[in-house]
Amino acid sequence: MHIQVNNASLYCYTGGKAFDAAKPTVVMIHGVLNDHSVWILQSRYLASHGWNVLALDLPGHCRSGGAPATSVEQAAHWVIALLDAAGVAKAALIGHSFGSLVALEAAARAPERVSQLVLVGCAYPMLVSPALIDASLNDPTRALEMVNVFSRSTLAPPPSALGPGTWIFGASMALGRHVLASNKNANLFHTGFVACDSYRNGEAAMEQVSCPTLFVLGEVDQMTPPKAAKNLVAKARHAKVVMLPGGHHQMTETPEAMLQALVDFLDPALGETTA
Repeated sequence: MHIQVNNASLYCYTGGKAFDAAKPTVVMIHGVLNDHSVWILQSRYLASHGWNVLALDLPGHCRSGGAPATSVEQAAHWVIALLDAAGVAKAALIGHSFGSLVALEAAARAPERVSQLVLVGCAYPMLVSPALIDASLNDPTRALEMVNVFSRSTLAPPPSALGPGTWIFGASMALGRHVLASNKNANLFHTGFVACDSYRNGEAAMEQVSCPTLFVLGEVDQMTPPKAAKNLVAKARHAKVVMLPGGHHQMTETPEAMLQALVDFLDPALGETTA
């Protein structure tokens, strides 16, 4: 469904169920050059098991209008404004990669609005190599190939077929090309990488978070290595860490384990307050 936020239409996938602001809500925030579809397995399960799901396309991405956020802080502002527009007083925020920083910043800015926080493939600082930033600007196809090679563990190397009809590497390449082409006025790849690289409020933000926080990290993640999250884990007041036997794209590389981590952590009772 589409929700008007800051004079723009934001698309949110609801997991195939009708949106009901009175139900406990999860907001799912994707990473750079992704969209709502990366959460397809987890979002549909949660929507069918008592949760209200808003898996958004960030502004300027795919089905969402508006200008893309050029910083983590701007994107966090959009997330809080989405809660307002949807009539949701409190929600669990689940973010992956860049989206994990956005979720963290939003939870710090409006701690009373966030019941639980899930940071998937998170690192701080989330530094991006100059070579990759340059490639995202000047040779995005090459940069996309680099990211997808670095993001995959040996559980899912090219051709990364986990079963009949699946090809994780190829699907991720196709999704990246689709997202990049969805905005003719901005380079979403370069904009997103620069936003990740320049964010400097992570530890201060974590000190402002009052809700339980789950870190879901890939044991062999080369994009955001687990050790790069240790400072945030140390700052979190109520932290739980789950290590999955995969790389950076936990939602597709280890989807069942990713879902189980969410099911074990999320508590609908914490998000029952409504506007």
